[in-house]
Parts: sequence; C-alpha cells; structure tokens
Amino acid sequence: MTVKSIPIGLLIISFIISGFILFSGCIDESDTQQTYNTSAEVTEYEGRELTPISEQRNNAIRGTQQIDPDTYKLRVYGMVDNPMNISYDQLTAYPSDTRFVRLDCVEGWGFDAIWTGVTLNTIFEEAQVQENATNVIFYCEDGYSTSLELDYLADNDIMLAYELNNVTLPPERGFPIQVVAEDKYGYKWAKWVTGIEVTDEPYEGYWEKVGYNNNADVGGPAFG
Repeated sequence: MTVKSIPIGLLIISFIISGFILFSGCIDESDTQQTYNTSAEVTEYEGRELTPISEQRNNAIRGTQQIDPDTYKLRVYGMVDNPMNISYDQLTAYPSDTRFVRLDCVEGWGFDAIWTGVTLNTIFEEAQVQENATNVIFYCEDGYSTSLELDYLADNDIMLAYELNNVTLPPERGFPIQVVAEDKYGYKWAKWVTGIEVTDEPYEGYWEKVGYNNNADVGGPAFG
C-alpha cells in the first residue's frame, strides 16, 4: 500500500529520522539566566566575530547540570598506568591554551567562540596511556556519554575547556569542563564531563546508539 505513491515503509523511516533530528543532542535550550560575568565576555578574537554566549544554542538531554567546583573530581581511568582523580583547581592549574573554534550542530546551525582549557594530551601524558589504547569514552553528570578515537584527540591536541569567550564556562554550557571536539558535530562536544575512560574497544554513546554516525565529522553523514 502507498500514500501518494510513497511507500509506507519509507514514510515511517523518514518520520523516525525527523524525530531523531528534532530530539537530537542539539535541542535548543532557552536558558536566558545570566550565570556569568557579561562585562568580561569578549565579542571578537584576532579579527573574528564571536557569538555571544546569550545567543549560543545549547544541547542537553536532561537540562543544565549544577556541579560544585569544591567537590568536583574528573576521573581518568581504564588503559592508563596512572589513574587520576583531578580536582577543578588542578585542572585550571595546568598550562592552558586558547583557541577560536566553531561548534557545528548536526541540525545545520552553529556558533563561533574562543575556548580556553587544558589539552587532553597534557592529561594523557600524566596518566600514562597504554600503548594499545585506541578509544576514549567521555561520561557526563547527566548520564550522557560519547567517544572519540585516541588518535584524533592526540593529533588535534583536543582540549577540555573551562572558559568560553574569556569567562568561566557557564553551567548551561557545561561547567566545569566541555570537550572542544574540533571538526566534529555537537553531539561529540560532551559537557559536564566527570569521567574519561581510555579503552581499546569501540563505543557508541547516547545518540550514536540511536543511529547517529559515530565519526561525527562535520560535513559528513549524520546517520549510519
């Protein structure tokens, strides 16, 4: 049976895919509370215009998480010789880097910002990642998870950001840290990260399990 010459099966698949996009990890959260020092926020960096935090669309599965910096610990474990529990003060004491990086959502929107934080290479060097490790899983306060290949993280010197546009990362953007997954779609930009597991196994996270592409390359396929 068909409707207007379109097979019912195709209509169902299209509906499911549309639902994935509508409820994807790039849902717009209308959180207008000012939880940061707006006077310190920068709007331009090296001649490039930045998107104000108040205009940045957001992604979350259970709303904004509130994490106490005084009790926060980032657990780094798995295929490492030196498992770590890193406090917020320790994270911000590492040598830092600042970069202009665009976040692109799989829905087609995005924003431009500068991010300041510690590179994962710095943490992995201290944790002593084992030779056969291939993958890194990020676990978040809200139950979200995703993974990225170790080679991608190392080769691109990917950072964990604790500042955005020159202000402390606001809670709605992932305080205390967000993965700045350059050239990957937004569902790889894990927020409120509490655990980092190094492994030699592939892993599908929250959205990848329902069909999103695990590579998540910007410009690449969204599904499959």
